[in-house]
Amino acid sequence: MVSKELIEILRCPNCVQESEGELEFYKEAWFICKECGRKYPVVDDIPVMLIDVGDKYVQTPKEKLQVPPPKDAAN
Repeated sequence: MVSKELIEILRCPNCVQESEGELEFYKEAWFICKECGRKYPVVDDIPVMLIDVGDKYVQTPKEKLQVPPPKDAAN
């Protein structure tokens, strides 16, 4: 389970340099950037906040995201 404190402070690593980088915590399984649309999986209760990983899911509609994310989502 991701702590409430962590949820509140996490930001999109792609957007945070130039804007808020605010994230939506979706179904306790994904962080979705409200600005660029990158989606970062939570694997084994650890948010995988790598831009390359977020890039893999940027075109996937949030309704089609696998919950829970696949174990290899972090690769």
